[in-house]
Amino acid sequence: MDVVCVFGGARSHLSSSTVFRSSTGRISSHLTSASTASSSERLFNLRSSHLAPFNSLSYHFSCSTSRPLRAKTSRGSTKTHIFLPHLVASMEQVEQTYIMVKPDGVQRGLVGEIISRFEKKGFKLTGLKLFQCPKDLAEEHYKDLTSRPFFPKLITYITSGPVVCMAWEGVGVVASARKLIGSTDPLQAEPGTIRGDLAVQTGRNVVHGSDSPENGKREIALWFKEGEVCHWTPALALWISE
Repeated sequence: MDVVCVFGGARSHLSSSTVFRSSTGRISSHLTSASTASSSERLFNLRSSHLAPFNSLSYHFSCSTSRPLRAKTSRGSTKTHIFLPHLVASMEQVEQTYIMVKPDGVQRGLVGEIISRFEKKGFKLTGLKLFQCPKDLAEEHYKDLTSRPFFPKLITYITSGPVVCMAWEGVGVVASARKLIGSTDPLQAEPGTIRGDLAVQTGRNVVHGSDSPENGKREIALWFKEGEVCHWTPALALWISE
């Protein structure tokens, strides 16, 4: 029976590790350590250590007594390989985006329709509120457009009635949300998108979505106070992403 161990972190510093099979069929392990700790202590550190960038209780790393994953080197010695399929999936970037149903969308009763489209896609809703936007907040949100001639009209529009503020989370949620929303001009938006199906003019295009992960974080922090965004795990999460 062979043993494959995955280890890392700063607690145990191993300068070399050799695993071989003895004539009796048992596995012997010679670990040469740069520290002065005892062999049993080093073995404990080996089993309990973790890679620094990940949580200590990470499920990506484990010891296995099943068939080893090894390859022969040019000198005939055995080199252990690490196979971590879950680690690859976990490294996909989970993003946040700010979605806002604008005053025209609220007045037309489209809030439920818009939320439903994001829910059906599989994204996680972490923040939701009905809010009357003050002028200074609207100006801060659209500060990149202050030089545009339509800026005063835009501020008047956003503050003309309540908006619905939403924070959504998921892998690739920013780009995907932009596709769900559609082009800024509803007449150029594809059928099946929110604007393509529900809006006619740019000045009444129903919904806003962050245009980058960085802006997603900035806008969520701008529109939501501390404690208004919830961190939770949907029961269907395992059936939505790997």
